[in-house]
Amino acid sequence: MLNPFDLADDASYRQWRDAKLAHYPQRAEELIVEVRDPHHLTPIEHAAILDRCRRANMAIYTSTHTEADKDLPRRMGEQFGMTSLDHNMLADEDAISTLTVAEETHGPRSEFIPYTNKPIRWHTDGYYNTIDRRICGMILHCVQNAEEGGDNRLFDHEIAYILLHEQNPEYIRALSAPDVMTIPARMDESGIARAEETGPVFSVLPESGALHMRYTARTKSIVWKDTPEVKAAVAALEAILAADSPYIFHVRLAPGMGLICNNVLHDRTGFDDSPQHKRVIYRARYHDRMHGCGTLDLS
Repeated sequence: MLNPFDLADDASYRQWRDAKLAHYPQRAEELIVEVRDPHHLTPIEHAAILDRCRRANMAIYTSTHTEADKDLPRRMGEQFGMTSLDHNMLADEDAISTLTVAEETHGPRSEFIPYTNKPIRWHTDGYYNTIDRRICGMILHCVQNAEEGGDNRLFDHEIAYILLHEQNPEYIRALSAPDVMTIPARMDESGIARAEETGPVFSVLPESGALHMRYTARTKSIVWKDTPEVKAAVAALEAILAADSPYIFHVRLAPGMGLICNNVLHDRTGFDDSPQHKRVIYRARYHDRMHGCGTLDLS
């Protein structure tokens, strides 16, 4: 069986790389699928979303469902086999987070950037999670957009892998080390709110053989392994993310639109709300990848 992520198996890597790039979308518009009802996709709609995700690990759906309905992202995930929701600290009781600017200025949510209007740097979701709770899938559903800003850039982590590998396979080796990236413990008034977590940037999911990425571009509350090899690899990745790449897609979600993905790299610009346009995004994080969307499922 092909193992494109084994650095000793160059033939498998090249075969997978060539197929990946040959089928890759050229524009953000190619990711978009119009759907009538996200709760109940038609076979054609489902196949179209799955096709985008097989090729780019992500798809954008558009619909006329603009009401506040948290069942919508849940049902969308279930239709692609994503059911294991991550019950993170600030998620709502149903494990789906309502991302909007926190009303309180000193409450728990106001301390976390997703609940502010500040920009968010490149990251994959759940980079601070333990390995047994790693985030493999994600949905962002827009209920209301901001008056201005709040745009996302999206970047397939498999393309990041390819671009690094093409520069130097040793970058991949350095970023796959089990101790390459550490997120220090987070403290609160009661003590340790979240324990320190150390792990790789790139890893292979044992159940599927798919590539997983754990990354944040933040410079605070992160410790990189202090070796020349890691420093060079991190700098190369930062340069790729800073480049004007055709592989980086720019999207601004509007009401009724959503992103469904295998936890691709993404960021967010800052934004300004108004009384008529207060940004509200539902975020569902999953421990599952999308079913039928394996590394070698290119069509």
